[in-house]
Amino acid sequence: MARDELDSSRTKRRAGFRLCTVSSYTTELLEIRADDPKMNVLFIPGNPGVVTFYKDFVESLYDFLGGNASITAIGHISHTKKNWERGRLFSLEEQIDHKMDFIKQELENTEVPILLVGHSIGSYIALDMFRRSSEKVAYCIGLYPFLALNPQSREQSIIGKIIASQSLSAALSLIVASLGFLPIRALRFILTNSLGKSWSTVAVEAACSHLVQYHTMRNVLFMAMTEFKKLTETPDWAFVREKQEKLAFLFGVDDHWGPLQMFEEISEHVPGIALSIERVHSHAFACTEAGSSCVAKHIASLIDNRLLSSRQ
Repeated sequence: MARDELDSSRTKRRAGFRLCTVSSYTTELLEIRADDPKMNVLFIPGNPGVVTFYKDFVESLYDFLGGNASITAIGHISHTKKNWERGRLFSLEEQIDHKMDFIKQELENTEVPILLVGHSIGSYIALDMFRRSSEKVAYCIGLYPFLALNPQSREQSIIGKIIASQSLSAALSLIVASLGFLPIRALRFILTNSLGKSWSTVAVEAACSHLVQYHTMRNVLFMAMTEFKKLTETPDWAFVREKQEKLAFLFGVDDHWGPLQMFEEISEHVPGIALSIERVHSHAFACTEAGSSCVAKHIASLIDNRLLSSRQ
């Protein structure tokens, strides 16, 4: 299924955007449905949980899997373009429950395997979903995983101080939201030059449409606050050891969210687990076309090897 070269003669399948209601919450989805799927891949984003950041990645993964998988990327509640939930704030635990409810609602009766792929805190979410529903999930992959706080990270120390204060979080959200009043051309210029000139057009447009919304930023910061509280706990190494044949993690270099210290810690606690290090692209891999393609190719190889080995 995974291929070194995509077939340029075949028309590329585009990811479709869809709104659906999951447990009364309006949810943004990006999806590509295969004609005859051999598996369902459910992708859990990081924080911000804006699915449109991952459009290039979803399309690349579909291609590298040879059109054999239906792929759905599910956004976090209220990390949305419109303020559907009227300013309500949602915790990490509520976001996990939301993803479990989506599986019950849309994938409960599927006859093909469910594979979970998560990015950053989405890796933690996917792992917890796997724990809650082990019988339904055939494989779980974490990308640049944020699984525990990094006390050596200056960035996390600064973020921790901001999210611990409601007034600072509200002030920062207001400042970011004020950018939304700028002409779109000026906003694109600011975001391109502040966030990264290598960012794809897709990523810049996702930032322009979603991140400059007050309700989105408040939810990004509130979710982060609950993440920081939860991730002080020790990872469930017993579960990871038990399910290691169905787990894989991809780390990056110079990534304070998923540092190589965590790579070493997993290696120590679970020596046989599938671990890899990607040395070219950053934590925000999905914001570039090259990063999206590289990581999608890696995932497709993992899935291909997993399915092949399970048939032997």
